[in-house]
Amino acid sequence: MQAEPRVLNDRYRVDDLIGRGGMASVYRGYDEKLGRTVAIKILERDLAGDSTFRTRFRLEAQAASRMAHSSIVRVFDAGEDSETDSSGAKRPVPYIVMELVTGTLLKDVIARGPLTPKDAVRYADGILEALEYSHRAGVVHRDIKPGNVMVTEAGQVKVMDFGIARAVSDSSSTVAQTTAILGTAAYFSPEQAKGEAVDARADLYSTGVVLYEMLTGRPPFRGDSPVAVAYQHVSETPVAPTAVNPELPRGLDPVVLRALAKDPYQRYPDAARFREALDEALDGRAPTRRELDTLTNELYGPSPRQAQETARTLRQLSSDNTMTRTQSGPPVVWIWSAVALVAVLIVAILFWVNTIQPWTGAPASSRVIPDVAGMTYERAAAELEANDLVPVEVGEPSDTVDEGVVIGTDPGEGLSVSPDQRVEVHVSEGPQVAVVPELVGLGLADARQAITDAGLSLGAILPVDDASSAKDTVLSIHSGTDELAAGDEVSQGSVIDLEVATGRVQVNNYTGWSVESAENALAELGLTSEVIEDENCMAADQPGIVSQSSIGSVPIRSTISVRVCTGVEETESPTPSPDPEAGQDIDAHTSHEAQGSPAAP
Repeated sequence: MQAEPRVLNDRYRVDDLIGRGGMASVYRGYDEKLGRTVAIKILERDLAGDSTFRTRFRLEAQAASRMAHSSIVRVFDAGEDSETDSSGAKRPVPYIVMELVTGTLLKDVIARGPLTPKDAVRYADGILEALEYSHRAGVVHRDIKPGNVMVTEAGQVKVMDFGIARAVSDSSSTVAQTTAILGTAAYFSPEQAKGEAVDARADLYSTGVVLYEMLTGRPPFRGDSPVAVAYQHVSETPVAPTAVNPELPRGLDPVVLRALAKDPYQRYPDAARFREALDEALDGRAPTRRELDTLTNELYGPSPRQAQETARTLRQLSSDNTMTRTQSGPPVVWIWSAVALVAVLIVAILFWVNTIQPWTGAPASSRVIPDVAGMTYERAAAELEANDLVPVEVGEPSDTVDEGVVIGTDPGEGLSVSPDQRVEVHVSEGPQVAVVPELVGLGLADARQAITDAGLSLGAILPVDDASSAKDTVLSIHSGTDELAAGDEVSQGSVIDLEVATGRVQVNNYTGWSVESAENALAELGLTSEVIEDENCMAADQPGIVSQSSIGSVPIRSTISVRVCTGVEETESPTPSPDPEAGQDIDAHTSHEAQGSPAAP
């Protein structure tokens, strides 16, 4: 016998396995309450045993669930079930319920070879569009990589796992531990590799790595271990994409190199500026080799601060002793150290004497935007003002954050800005309301369009037999167990279930009924009755209706023929017993007539 499918919290049915990663397994599932197909991500057993990780996992999933954008895979729900292991002990099973997206992972697209510049820019723009939205909502992804990007059959980019990586980074102390869960260090930003706090610019760096790989077919840094790759992210200069693939437009080189800057302040300030640079790169003027060299020196040239950070990073990256250089160079470490020291001294003198390049780091008077999500606006404003920032309240509808509670800020948490910077504080206005349109009496196609136009979602379609309504006519509207009417207000995006006419009715078996009773029953169903009289059968032997043309489901307004017997059996008069005396008289009379004797006068 086939095993019963597993159901999480009496709601989410777990079906086929469709993917597996270092952190969780993903299954096709079904939401039995709302009647829709979903994807269910179930946390791996070793991580599920860590209560701190489970809490962070749930909180980050809830934060991601407030985002609704066409380029982001929606998170519908996050919860925790339990199961009994072989020893009889109960263990927690954390899970996330997401939108089910069909398509191809970007990593599988890249595995086929480098993309055309047009496709690479289009996919990168889709990733940046999702990041532009999430950063405004105060959510930093932290794990942008081709394995977290889906390309649908229509060519649309969908970014997955928003905010989930924070649960990993907060519970992992080394690069090796983090990459064991997330799977790769190839897309880490330098600040992630060093274990420092990250902000939205870390996502832009990772997007730059993904763009580099789409254009060239390989990431900018490769190594024998996660630590080796992380080291290169911190200290090595990437080769320009056109040096790997000379067929690429040279206008893309400065865009990619700036996105891969080691110093977050030298990258694009936000996703919108990154997108603008990409748009200009394909059609703009190609930089000269001299201009590109100048940019490379500006972004990756040695400085005293960078030298100190590199040395510190070598101590902090990990206790892993597998660090291996993967780019060509002298095998003796002290030679490199001497070269670096000389370069640092030369550049320091040049900076001091000529001030050729202005310092682009954060000013000493910069302010870091605090995390005010979950506070009231008054408390958030006080926090920002205490940091010499100017709060500006901005209302934003939210299905997941209570009304009056801060959702996030723009610029986002952790970003460094100048004093007196205006900071938008996005405050929840509660669920965005939609008005239920007039649906009863509409055809299904028109009702479907009206539901979409109203900002609602069509859920289950429940077939109902109705004698007076044509097929696919909407009979009633429901949301869960509540019946709705036109003009009712519900949360935007709510799922609307419809009762829809089948265009058919159910006809009973009327055999043995009287004609009058059957005709009345058929009339109540809106059906026409036709009585066929059969003279070949005896009514006395088969009273009432003998048969009918249809039983069960029939189209509305049909004609149902019923047959009744009308034949009557013919009966003979009984022969009376002869009376002796009467018989004599008859006989005499008959005899007298037979003889022809005249009657007596």
